[in-house]
Amino acid sequence: MFQLDGLLNQIGDLRLSTLEVQQNKSYTDPEVVAACHELHAALDRYEGIMMRNRK
Repeated sequence: MFQLDGLLNQIGDLRLSTLEVQQNKSYTDPEVVAACHELHAALDRYEGIMMRNRK
């Protein structure tokens, strides 16, 4: 579960970072897109862990 705790902390940090980057920029700004992509990748990893734990 240590891996999951670390990932949840990372997701929280990435979420806050994405919100900060997004201020005063359009959703298509390359920096915003990159931040959203990084958050999405972390959420995909979380989902993968949760799916494996259900089995």
